[in-house]
Amino acid sequence: MKRFLAGVTAFTLVFALAGCGGQSESGGSAQENEQENTQEEVQEEVQEESPENSGAVSAPEGDTDGNSRVLVAYFSWADNAILEDDVDAVASPSVIPPGNVQELAEWVQEETGGDLFSIRVTDPYPSDWDDCLARANEERGDDARPELEERVENLEEYDTVFLGYPNWWYGVPMALLTFLDENDLSGKQVYLFCSHGTGGLANSVEIIEEAAPGANISDNIFDCYEEDAHSSQEAVQSWAAGLGF
Repeated sequence: MKRFLAGVTAFTLVFALAGCGGQSESGGSAQENEQENTQEEVQEEVQEESPENSGAVSAPEGDTDGNSRVLVAYFSWADNAILEDDVDAVASPSVIPPGNVQELAEWVQEETGGDLFSIRVTDPYPSDWDDCLARANEERGDDARPELEERVENLEEYDTVFLGYPNWWYGVPMALLTFLDENDLSGKQVYLFCSHGTGGLANSVEIIEEAAPGANISDNIFDCYEEDAHSSQEAVQSWAAGLGF
């Protein structure tokens, strides 16, 4: 009888131990729980390596800091004259804002995303065309450098400069040379655009090249007759786009 009870007790103990070894706190088998633990570890590693959990920040698609590497600087008579009450808009259309070069500059800015800079003198020119030409001729004869309102801020941030101007006396307004004296364009890519009469570009390109010897001035120049400037949006923007902008 004692041997029978001892055998039953031993059998019960072995069965209980086998049951404890085959079950975990989660209720599954040891093999199943090992597989689940392995899957959880893999999932945790994938989550740790994903950009959302690693703290990685993807690069922005474009320039989001508001800074531009293109400058569109221009001289326009309309930005440099005080209009008199008797100004004839028919005889002097380029002095009525927006002026010829101003419009061209704004269209170039639209196409390139650059920053506009109007070259403005402290002593405005007459709004009468004949009087304006007389003063421009006097400044040319004196090789004058009219004082400007301001300089370009942070010029070093720009790699490319679009420079616009009208043809005055077969050259450039002397204020443009003041701009080149005060703003060193050495090492920058420069593209010219010009509004003119029958004289075309005349000597303007050579004058600019001499005033900015360190600049890389492209021979791909946009120019148009002054009477065609107001209808030249498509042409000037196509030109800018052809340059890679």
